[in-house]
Amino acid sequence: MEDFIEYIPLEDIFEAYYDCRKKKRKTSNAIKFESDYESELVKLWREINTQTYHIGKSIVFIVTRPVRREVFAADFRDRIVQHLVVRRLEPLFEEYFIQDNYNCRKNKGVLYGVQRLYEHVGQCSHGFKESCYIAKCDVQAFFMSIHKPTLWKMLQAFITDNYKGDDLHIILWLTEMIVMHNPERNCIIKSPKWMWKGLPKHKSLFTSSKHYGLAIGNITSQMFANFYMTEFDKWMYERYNGYYGRYVDDFNFEGLDKDAMWHDIPEIRMFLKEKLGLNLHPKKLYIQHYRKGCKFIGSVVKGELLYVSNRTVANFIDTVRKYNGLAETNPDYTKENAEHFVSSLNSYFGLLGHYKSYAIRRKVANMISSKWFEVMFISGSFEKAVCKIPYTSHYILKKRSYEKTAFMPEEYDTNKYGLINYK
Repeated sequence: MEDFIEYIPLEDIFEAYYDCRKKKRKTSNAIKFESDYESELVKLWREINTQTYHIGKSIVFIVTRPVRREVFAADFRDRIVQHLVVRRLEPLFEEYFIQDNYNCRKNKGVLYGVQRLYEHVGQCSHGFKESCYIAKCDVQAFFMSIHKPTLWKMLQAFITDNYKGDDLHIILWLTEMIVMHNPERNCIIKSPKWMWKGLPKHKSLFTSSKHYGLAIGNITSQMFANFYMTEFDKWMYERYNGYYGRYVDDFNFEGLDKDAMWHDIPEIRMFLKEKLGLNLHPKKLYIQHYRKGCKFIGSVVKGELLYVSNRTVANFIDTVRKYNGLAETNPDYTKENAEHFVSSLNSYFGLLGHYKSYAIRRKVANMISSKWFEVMFISGSFEKAVCKIPYTSHYILKKRSYEKTAFMPEEYDTNKYGLINYK
């Protein structure tokens, strides 16, 4: 076995693995990897440090909610590498990003973005007492329009200037590989091909230039897309005195003069096109008085009130119906997927809990199949779904661990990675 310099410690590979597996333990790739994860992680660690690592096959499929999209799911070991890169770069990006960039960031997200829009309107209108206007805009085919060579050039300069670790050359190498990768050239297609017929060509990597597009579904795509837009974010933030916010490709800004805001649109369009190669969506643009309302990431800010959007409620109902169907057709589905279903429910209950939505929560809760109530229950005033203890992953893993150690010879113990230490 050849010697090599350990730029990336083995411990960091394990930590990235633990991050990666949190919500992916039941996928087929995760199960296959976990069956021999110690040796697999050591192998991956060696490949990264010797720079012999290569990105593997992705799985591609179509989702239809909330809109039709093409999603690429990286192989599990590639996801570990992505988490490793994120753990290294995220602190640097957090210092660089503006406050009002909400997507895939700690202590931010959907609800935070809606609350910030509400605050901006309140401040701009001087306590909802004067007229102010909200501009709602959208970047057309955002992920598929990102020019990868431009993104890599920006990232290379930023990382070189700001990253101080001894493994700089490894992080740059991995980042370039991830950015410039073309997953559509080496993938397994899971959805029926007819599902691509309803997808516009400019929203698919299969019909885009090899120099354009980040795969929707990768954690690095979200982080790099946020970075790609930050120059625009800062420009808008200064231009509108902080009355600006963005969630992925949707952004809004507020002002007192409607005509002046419309006058700024051509300049905004030009900045996006010339600096980033992006297009402002011509059909998803409006500027109107704040009392007429503004839809933003699943909510509606209208006057002094906040509402949950009809589309969010419809998606909640569709989610429950989908899981009900799975529970009815497979007797073991509820036991094997209790936590996953509870997590899906709570993502909606958590959002709805910030609005006057008791009647909606009760209505949807009453639609849940009785089969699900064998493994979970709803607590409080339809506020939260709770998985029954015997069906939690913690209980199952603890039980398996007990069964395993009950037959392990006394002279063995394990270290923090689960590897056997010989006494």
